Amino acid sequence: MSLTPLSSPFVRRGARSSDETEACAGPPRWYSIIWTSRKARIGILMLGFFLLVALFAPLIAPHSPDDAGFVPVQDPSWSHWLGTNTLGYDIWAQLVHGTRLSLAIGLLGGTATILIALVIGLLAGYAEGTFLDDSLSFLTNLALVVPVLPLMMVIVAYSETRGLGLLVVVVAVTSWAGAAREMRSLIISMRNRDYVQAARFGGDRTGRIVFREILPNMSSLLVSGFIGACTAAIAAEAGLSFLGFGDPNTVSWGQMLAQANANGALVQGLWLWLAAPGLVLALLMTSLTFVNFGVDLLSNPQLREEENAR
Repeated sequence: MSLTPLSSPFVRRGARSSDETEACAGPPRWYSIIWTSRKARIGILMLGFFLLVALFAPLIAPHSPDDAGFVPVQDPSWSHWLGTNTLGYDIWAQLVHGTRLSLAIGLLGGTATILIALVIGLLAGYAEGTFLDDSLSFLTNLALVVPVLPLMMVIVAYSETRGLGLLVVVVAVTSWAGAAREMRSLIISMRNRDYVQAARFGGDRTGRIVFREILPNMSSLLVSGFIGACTAAIAAEAGLSFLGFGDPNTVSWGQMLAQANANGALVQGLWLWLAAPGLVLALLMTSLTFVNFGVDLLSNPQLREEENAR
C-alpha cells in the first residue's frame, strides 16, 4: 500500500512545493519583466541619469548657457570644464542645459504623436470596412509615402514663429502614420476575439468595450510606440536645428552642432564643441532604444524565454 505525500513523516503538513508557490505567486509584474532584460536595465539607468541632469541643470552647470561674455576659445579648466567656443559661450553649460529641450521635445512630441496615431488607428480599426475606415486608411497611406524631413523643413520654413510648440506640432503631424497602421491592425484582430464579442453581446457600450477591453490589452504597443516616437522627435529636433531650421534663441544639442559646424570647430581644434553634443545625443537615443527592448518582452513571451535562458 503506497503512502500519499501527506502521510509521510518527513513532509511537513501544510508545506508547499516550489511549483505550488510559483503558481500562488501569480504572473510576474510588468516592471519585473522589463528589469529582466540587461539592455533595458542599462537603458533605464542611462535615461534616469539624463533626467537628473535636466532636473538639476543649474546646479551641475553654474554658468548660464546664454552668457557670451567669456573669453573665446579657452581650453578645458576648472572654471570651464569643456572650455569655451569661438562665440564666448561655456560649452559645458550649453551641453547640460540642452538636455532639457531634448527631453521636452521627446516627451511632448512622443505624446502628441501617439495620441494622434491612437485616435486614427482606433477609429479605422473599429470601423473596419466602412467609409470612415477607407478614408482614414487613405490618409494614413498618403502620410506614409510623403518624405518626412522635407515636409518638416517646409512647415518650419513657412512658420512665423519657431520654438518648442512648433517642433511638437511638426513632429506629431509628420510621424503618426506608421504607429496608426500598427494600431489599426491590432484593433481589427482584437475586436473579433471572444472576450470582446462577449462584452458586446452582454450589452456593453462601444466606449466601455474600447476603454475596458481593448485599450488595456494594447498597453505594450502603446508604450513601445511612445518610446519610438520620443526617439524620432529628439532626432528630428537635432536634425532641423543642425540644418538651420531650429529656434536660434534656444539652447539645444542640435543648435550646438550647427554653431560648431558653421564656425569651423574642427579646424580650430575645438573638437569637444562638436563631439560632446553628438555623443550625448547618441547616448540618449540609445537609452530609449534599450528601454524599448524591455517593453517588447511584455508582448512577446518568446523573447522573454530567450532572455531568461541567457
